[in-house]
Amino acid sequence: MATINVVNLNNQEAGSLDLHDNVAAAPLNPFVIKDAVVEVMARRRQGTHKTKGRGEVAGARKKLFRQKGTGGARQGYAQAPHRRHGGIVFGPVVRDHSIKLNKKVKKKALCSVISQKIRNGQLIVLDSLALESNKTRDLVKVLEDLKIKKALIVFREEDTNFSLASRNLQNISVAHVSSLNVYDALKHEQLVVTKDALKDIEGRLLT
Repeated sequence: MATINVVNLNNQEAGSLDLHDNVAAAPLNPFVIKDAVVEVMARRRQGTHKTKGRGEVAGARKKLFRQKGTGGARQGYAQAPHRRHGGIVFGPVVRDHSIKLNKKVKKKALCSVISQKIRNGQLIVLDSLALESNKTRDLVKVLEDLKIKKALIVFREEDTNFSLASRNLQNISVAHVSSLNVYDALKHEQLVVTKDALKDIEGRLLT
């Protein structure tokens, strides 16, 4: 078991919690992390690209000119792929780009990222995200006291004031514990997690 210090929004000690070694002391595995990142990015692709094949291009299907006697090459109809404004051969179609990744691999990758954040001193555990106001300037002062610059903040129970105050901060992202993934954790320099959210993450990764 690893002991993680817990602080409040005033950067004062607010106790500690124990984190299982399988999460807190997991070895760094860049190959597994890479697979998890590719899975997230592939799932987020829209896949709405589309070109028209020769059967989808509008226009008459009449033969352009007679087969023989013109002195030119024989031609079919205007929608042929080799002609200008014709159909596209093997062009992109609307499809799902997502790939499947074993759940154990995802858990292993997230454990690896969290343990690396702990080793680098980039994991901050808060007892709560409850703010007295929803003003962005008040939240900026809190983040400065906590020395948070570019961070992903993970919560279990949303605080309305915190969500409103953080909307205009470009370097701060807020996510529910159920949507935490390897890509977002790596994208931000710091990982800020509430105490309840971290226990949920631990339970999800150890099952």
